[in-house]
Amino acid sequence: MKSNRLSSQRRYMPGLDGLRALAVIAVIVYHLNPDWLPGGLLGVGVFFTLSGYLITDILVSQWDTYHSFKMKDFWLRRARRLLPAMLTVVAVIVLCSLLFDPSRLTALRGDVPAALVYMSNWWFIFHQVSYFESFGPPSPLGHLWSLAVEEQFYILWPLLLALGLKFMPKRIVLAGWVTCLALISALLMAVIYVPGSDPSRVYYGTDTRGFALLIGAALALVWPSGKLKEQASAKARMLLDSIGAISLLLLCHWAWASNEYDPSLYRGGLLGIALVTAIVVAALAHPVSHLGRLLGIKPLRWIGARSYGLYLWHVPVITLTTPQVDTDGVHVLRIILQLVATVLLASLSFKYIEEPIRHGGFRHWITGIRSAVRRQARWRWMPTTTAAVLSVGILVGTVHLYVASPDATIQAASSDEKPVAKAKAMPPLHGTVSVASKEPQATKLQGSEGSKAQTPVPSQTQTPKNTAVQAGTTDDVTKPSEPSDKPKEATPKTGDGSSVTAIGDSVMLDVQSYIQESFPGAVVDGRIGRQMAEAPAVLEQLRQNGQLGKTVIIELGTNGAFTKDQLANLLASLKDTKRIILVNTRVPRPWESIVNKHLAEAASQDPRITMIDWYAASSGKNSYFEHDGVHLKPSGAKAYASLLAQALTKQT
Repeated sequence: MKSNRLSSQRRYMPGLDGLRALAVIAVIVYHLNPDWLPGGLLGVGVFFTLSGYLITDILVSQWDTYHSFKMKDFWLRRARRLLPAMLTVVAVIVLCSLLFDPSRLTALRGDVPAALVYMSNWWFIFHQVSYFESFGPPSPLGHLWSLAVEEQFYILWPLLLALGLKFMPKRIVLAGWVTCLALISALLMAVIYVPGSDPSRVYYGTDTRGFALLIGAALALVWPSGKLKEQASAKARMLLDSIGAISLLLLCHWAWASNEYDPSLYRGGLLGIALVTAIVVAALAHPVSHLGRLLGIKPLRWIGARSYGLYLWHVPVITLTTPQVDTDGVHVLRIILQLVATVLLASLSFKYIEEPIRHGGFRHWITGIRSAVRRQARWRWMPTTTAAVLSVGILVGTVHLYVASPDATIQAASSDEKPVAKAKAMPPLHGTVSVASKEPQATKLQGSEGSKAQTPVPSQTQTPKNTAVQAGTTDDVTKPSEPSDKPKEATPKTGDGSSVTAIGDSVMLDVQSYIQESFPGAVVDGRIGRQMAEAPAVLEQLRQNGQLGKTVIIELGTNGAFTKDQLANLLASLKDTKRIILVNTRVPRPWESIVNKHLAEAASQDPRITMIDWYAASSGKNSYFEHDGVHLKPSGAKAYASLLAQALTKQT
């Protein structure tokens, strides 16, 4: 067979735009509703590997032609490609926050400069801002960590690659060394990651995510797009397409079946995804690939070409238009409008900002705007007016971000958020001192509750009237009667609480007074930011103090996911406990469904366990919650305590 090779000039590979489209769709679906595609964030890893391949392919092509890199030209082209759209998004977010939601300005004070210098990932790491275990409200710039990782790679990689190409002329050898670097990065991720803990450190880090980019780079060294054969036998073509299709299906399976809390992802799983992505890229990059033509259909190419803008805009659109308190389930109309807004903004950015600046530079872009306006006499006022409005808006936003009193901003952020009382201000009732009361409650807040300010405890102590569970029921899930929000007389004591122990996080603190009012003598141990991993030690301390009752209530999962093994270990530590009550969670974050699933499975396997379905009980009850969608107002705390009372009465 005659071997025809493409020239060293770069060619367009439509299949790679199709892969971009699938990756950005996965990420957007995840952010719209994680339950629809739990592993949708794996699309970011696909972007990394694809970027590593394309950037290295460009650099290697330059080296083959000039035996050097045009570093200045490379970095200038990267700046033209990435900066304009990002700056536009940041400016719009600051203005929208200033005009419509000043409470966000406090967080943006640090997020904005970190985004502008492409250091968002390290900013989040050093300030312990979790991508997975934070709420109230999410940052509209939180997704820019991935752009920071890529930009840091773009700065360092050309320098390292130039050294490698100079001293290692054999590309296969250099590819081997690059693969070794990738393995070191993946090993670093596995070593740093602690199963069951927040994975944000290894998820954000350039050092622990670099392997995906390096795998793509290694592929470019041995599979340069400009030197692939234009023709191949039918057998070779079928093999190429088959391997590529199987690998693509495997990526789709991962996106559907995995989630960001799966420990295996950080112990080699993401490395495997990068390797499989490299196989897909290799198949799509080849000119004889039918799979490349299939993914290169016009709709996917259109989305892929605008994937950068879609990625930039979708998070701000979703976060700025989704209420924090939302207990009514999926809002189809809102999601449709969010998608339309994202596509519209990305399309406008692509047509009027990204492409003109990318191909002609900033000066040419400004000249083009002036020329277009001059052709329409009635629009001559627009450039000056628009520039003036934007300048004033950005100036005012900057003043609020960096000049205005921090206290004023914080006051704006919390003016209408007055969360229910935490335990520090709540004296022990009925002479019972919980272990939690011995711990400092006003220390720096942890986990997802780190942005939650403490406020005085409400003075009311009445609890809702208990509704007995119907006799003869076999359902292990306790659901509430409808509590009235109207003031009630103090509820008579339901029973002796001396055999009841409850542990939990700040949600438990919200209902502590109501529990102890209904069940005098109950031990309630709640702590802000508590995770499931801490629970066994808490129970052991209670046991040693003689405060572990025959009935144990566990309310955990507000601050992050936990593994089945962690829950199993907790239940194993309660092997001598006669009755266990698990309370599931309502938290507007991705781990909600994972937590509730694990709790339901555990309840179905252990006859000692009754599960209280707080998620179902609070459905459609926005009035129960503070503005973070998690902590309880008095009406919510009463309803919550009523569920506990029903379960305790049923078991008594």
